[in-house]
Amino acid sequence: MFVDYTKIIIKSGDGGNGAVSFRREKYVAAGGPDGGDGGKGGDIYFVVDPDSNTLIDFRYNKKFKAQNGENGSGAHKYGKSGDDLAIKVPKGTVVKDAKTGEVIADLSEDGEKELILPGGRGGKGNSHFATSTRQVPRFAQDGEKGLEKELILELKLLADVGLIGFPNVGKSTLLSRVTAATPKIANYHFTTIYPNLGVVKTEYGDSFVMADIPGVIEGASEGVGLGIQFLRHIERTRLLLHVIDCSGSEGRDPVKDYEIINKELKNYSEKLSKRKQIIVANKADVMQDDKGYKNLEKMAKENNIEIFKISAVTGEGLKELFSHVSEVLKNLPKEDLLEISERKVYTLKEDEKAFDIEVVDGEFIVTGPAIEKLMGRINIGDNESMAYFERNLNDLGINDALREKGVKEGDTVKFLEWEFEWFDY
Repeated sequence: MFVDYTKIIIKSGDGGNGAVSFRREKYVAAGGPDGGDGGKGGDIYFVVDPDSNTLIDFRYNKKFKAQNGENGSGAHKYGKSGDDLAIKVPKGTVVKDAKTGEVIADLSEDGEKELILPGGRGGKGNSHFATSTRQVPRFAQDGEKGLEKELILELKLLADVGLIGFPNVGKSTLLSRVTAATPKIANYHFTTIYPNLGVVKTEYGDSFVMADIPGVIEGASEGVGLGIQFLRHIERTRLLLHVIDCSGSEGRDPVKDYEIINKELKNYSEKLSKRKQIIVANKADVMQDDKGYKNLEKMAKENNIEIFKISAVTGEGLKELFSHVSEVLKNLPKEDLLEISERKVYTLKEDEKAFDIEVVDGEFIVTGPAIEKLMGRINIGDNESMAYFERNLNDLGINDALREKGVKEGDTVKFLEWEFEWFDY
């Protein structure tokens, strides 16, 4: 099964907690704090897998989590860092933020590896908090929590040439005739429901990849039919072969068909509508009259568009067409068709406000990542730890923010599950 779009949830590893420990050895008086740091949480990377060509592995496995870091321990022993997680994806995978739609990475090179989510930092042990005036710190730092994100994975085929056109115009027959691909072929619309790839080799030894893009019809850019699912695959191609039925066997107007398909390309992407095109007038072997072809040829010449008349069934005109395509490709540069201004790596403060204060039934409730980190560092029963807590409330601006909210002496202020009585000094 060909799968080219999916959503997954990834979470980087939590950092391990720092340890609260004191050196205890015989004949060593007042050994001091020796709590070690917690280990770093595992990062999450995306890696190009050369043996994969579909996103089907993500159809049922949609949650990925890196390993947490281990907690620190006494004797200045650091916790072990969590193992990184490398998620394998096919070449041509685009990673997007599901919430914002922002492109995070475009994995289109062999062996490419991109850091997406960093793991949480390990917390510091109490040995880091010893000073000349605080010689017995009974608190340590909790590790930072890893990030969790929902991502969109889109696979965009990496083909040099894309075959576009209405259903049943002979795209699959053409692909099967000039490559080793074996697409399903039958005389009805929408025979092809998944993109097919094949390698074309010319008699001069040149080769290139060609893709049959199915389902592009009128209204495709707005979600009609299958087209919107596969228009993304055309974005990667350098050259479009616009296959048109010029036989008149179905009563179609070749010029109108050309205009409809190009309108859909423009509606989907202005840049895509300007991609180099060659018109391929197919089914010459069953042409009832040449009126339709003559009109198409006239339109092509007026717009300076190259046109070739062929029969994918008999092979008429194929040698000339693909010799020309090979020459055209030599002068079309391979470019990054997706424009990413800057590689994005999420940070542990991504989209997070430091703290928030809400007044509920006279209580001042303080929440946010800054509070979660602070409360993870303190020991409520230790005077030195509480002094550290008070200093951080000032440094973070929380005390000033509480005053702006109208807190008065004697009011209850709640930090996570801890409640304090406000005392202004």
